[in-house]
Amino acid sequence: MIAAPVRNKTSNLGSTNTFPQPPNPMKTLHACLFASILIFAGCKDREHQPFTKETPISVTTTRVGKVETSRLCEVPGTVVPRDKALVSSRATGIVSVADFSLGERVKKGQIIVTISAPEMTSRVGQAQGAFDKAWRDHQRESSLLEKGASTSQTVREMEERLRIAEASLAEAKTLESYTRVDAPFDGRITKKIVNAGDYAANGTPLFEIEGYGGLRVEASVPESFPEVEIGLKMKILADGETSEGVLSEYSPSADSLSRTRATKVDVSGPTHLRSGQFVRLMWPVGHFDEILVPKSAVSTFGQMQRVYVSEKGRAILRIVRTGEIRGDSVQILSGLEGGETILANPPAGILNGQALEGR
Repeated sequence: MIAAPVRNKTSNLGSTNTFPQPPNPMKTLHACLFASILIFAGCKDREHQPFTKETPISVTTTRVGKVETSRLCEVPGTVVPRDKALVSSRATGIVSVADFSLGERVKKGQIIVTISAPEMTSRVGQAQGAFDKAWRDHQRESSLLEKGASTSQTVREMEERLRIAEASLAEAKTLESYTRVDAPFDGRITKKIVNAGDYAANGTPLFEIEGYGGLRVEASVPESFPEVEIGLKMKILADGETSEGVLSEYSPSADSLSRTRATKVDVSGPTHLRSGQFVRLMWPVGHFDEILVPKSAVSTFGQMQRVYVSEKGRAILRIVRTGEIRGDSVQILSGLEGGETILANPPAGILNGQALEGR
C-alpha cells in the first residue's frame, strides 16, 4: 500500500506563514518609554495641580484707609537763578578790554570790562594836586599858629579847604573806578553784550551774569487761588520729573491787568532744573480724601488693573483704576471704598471667590 503525500494547507491558499514571529525589541522599548512618560506626567500633574476655589489659602490682608491730601492745580512758571544781574556801564568812553566769553566762570571782584576814559584819569590828578596843596597850607598855618604868627581863623579856613579837597579827590577816584567793571558775585557769564572797541555810555549794558546761589521758580498765580503761608513746600514738575521747592515770596495784591499774583519758589535740594526752563508749579487749592494701597496688592491683567477684596472669607476680584504712585503705595481713583479689607500680596493662581484660611 502506497501512502499519500502530506500537503501544507496554507500553501494552496496563497497566504503567509501563520507560525508565530519573535517580538521586535525596538518596538517593545518604545512602548515602555511612552508608558513611563505618561506615568511621570500624570504624577507631575497631580503634584502641581493648582488649588481649587474651595481650597482655603493663607494670605496677608490690609485695611483700606482714606488719607487727607491736598488738591493741587498746575501753574506755569519759569526757572531763574536767585542771583542774576545785568551789569551796565557807569562811565562814558571806549571799551578797551572785554576779554571774556559766554559761559565763563568768574569770581566776585574780577575785572570783566575796562573802559578808556582819559578825562577821568586827568580829573583824579587835578583833585590829587588840590588836596596836596590844601594839606601843605594847613600844615604851614598850624605851625605858624604855634609860633603866634597866624590866627585860629586862618587855620580853620585851611582845615575847611583840606576837607573839600579830600572830598573832591574821593569823588574823582570813585568816578575813575567806574572804568573798571567787575563781577558782583561768583557766577557764570550768560550774555556778552559788548566787545573791545565799542562805545559805552552811562547805562549801556555790558554783560549778564548768573550766580551759584541756587534756582527759583517765578510764576503768576491766579488771584482766585487760596492764599498760602510763606515757607510752604511745593512740587515742581518738568520733563516728567519732580523737584521740591519752598515758597519764598508771595505778593499780597494782584495785578490789575492779569489778575494774578507774583510768586517766587526757591528750589531745594539736588535738581535737574536749569535756568530758563518751563515748569509747572503744583499749587494747593483744597483738600480731599484719597485711597492708597500697597503696590503689591494691585495686579495687571491685559489693560485692566485689579485687586482682591476679602469678603466673608472669600477673595473677591475687584477691577480698579489707579492714579499716582507714592513710594510703595499707589493711588486708587475708583473701585475701592475706605474701610474695606484687601489682600496685600495675592498669590499667583488665586481664583475669584477663593476661600481664605481663617478669614
